[in-house]
Formats: sequence, C-alpha cells, structure tokens
Amino acid sequence: MVGSAGGGRGERAAEARRLPPSRRDQARTVALVLLAGLGVLFAVLNFDQVQVNWLLGTWSTPLIIVIAISFLLGSGVGYLLARRRPGATRSRRRG
Repeated sequence: MVGSAGGGRGERAAEARRLPPSRRDQARTVALVLLAGLGVLFAVLNFDQVQVNWLLGTWSTPLIIVIAISFLLGSGVGYLLARRRPGATRSRRRG
C-alpha cells in the first residue's frame, strides 16, 4: 500500500542487505570527530576580546566570533564559486 507507515517489501529488503561501514567510512568518521574536537578546542582557546572594525563601527568582540564569521563568509563564497560553471561547458553537456 502506498504511503503506509510500516514500509514496503523493498525497504525491508534494503535494510536486510545493508552492509557494515567500510574501513574508508570508519576513517572518515574518525577524521571528522578529530576535526570537530580540534574546532572545539580552537573555539575555547580563542575567547579573548578583540577590537573589530565592522562596517557600522568598532566593537569589542570575542575572537572566535570573528573567526566563525570569516569562516562562514569564506565557505559561502567558495560554495558559490564551485557551483559556477562556464557557459560553454554547460551548453555542451545539454546538447
């Protein structure tokens, strides 16, 4: 039955075939945990107040906030640039 809460036969079969995580997946998980731990340590060590010249004035701000804002802005710009493709490449893929 479509939309039933119990799930269909296909879902149960997929769950039965699910394999344990590979060594590569485990290594990625360990690397992510280590990076997260380093990020938390970095944040705790950078709570000093610093003077920041924002667009609208100068305020005393915790250094970790300045670092986080810089990271988010950089990630956003990097994401947008990575998604951008030259027009010639896009037209070749369509036709």
